[in-house]
Amino acid sequence: VQLQASGGGLVQAGGSLRLSCAASGQAFSSYYMGWFRQAPGEERKFVAWINRSGYSTTYVDSVKGRFTISRDNAKNTVYLQMNSLKPVDTAVYYCAAKTLRSSVNYDYWGQGTEVTVSS
Repeated sequence: VQLQASGGGLVQAGGSLRLSCAASGQAFSSYYMGWFRQAPGEERKFVAWINRSGYSTTYVDSVKGRFTISRDNAKNTVYLQMNSLKPVDTAVYYCAAKTLRSSVNYDYWGQGTEVTVSS
């Protein structure tokens, strides 16, 4: 599967952005999807995860209550709604897909979309 992330940009603190990740190919609904981010000078870190049906999600503590991951299997797309953005959320955001729920590693990665939050 090929993943194409979009929706990044420059936003003021307190603002919102919605990231999208469109998947090409078939069987999108068979993949567990995740969002990660990499801030300047830091390693890439987990942000959120959603199961295949979309009914189960997990978030890193720092974004709980502010970010929402969702998916539309009919559109082969996963979303990350980001509200109440903070300067510390500034990073390149990546979407990823994996076939095994228990796997730590993701099989496919998108190219990343940059989010900059100004104070």
